[in-house]
Amino acid sequence: MNDTITTTAATTTTVRVNPTTWSTAYGFDQGQLRPMPQRWLTVAGQGPVDEAGALLHEGDVCAQLSLTMRNVESVLTAAGMGYPDVLRMTVYTTDVDATLASYAAITERLELSGATPPTTLIGVSRLAQPGMAVEIEVTAAR
Repeated sequence: MNDTITTTAATTTTVRVNPTTWSTAYGFDQGQLRPMPQRWLTVAGQGPVDEAGALLHEGDVCAQLSLTMRNVESVLTAAGMGYPDVLRMTVYTTDVDATLASYAAITERLELSGATPPTTLIGVSRLAQPGMAVEIEVTAAR
């Protein structure tokens, strides 16, 4: 199931590479072929924190995912990019089951922009702040 989509840059074509379809239920492509970008953005792990860095929504993985995605989007926007420019996304979590149960908080945000970046979910024992259940890092290019 290989198909082509157009990203935010008018002259840039992304070829979606999906030899099987299981990943579409999670809103990501298994691979993407893109032309060489002119600008790279590496986004440090973003978490469910406010503007001062204080943790919000302790104990609520869904709310943490939603806020984390907003924080990722803020960095992308500040760089003049958006989710369609994301080449790779890594989701770190201290609770894989709860994250999978709340995964719509990720896919809803991506679907709004038509993005399907290759994504990896990694279970970890702890994140930067006590009570933080999720952290997301991305690499974007345009």
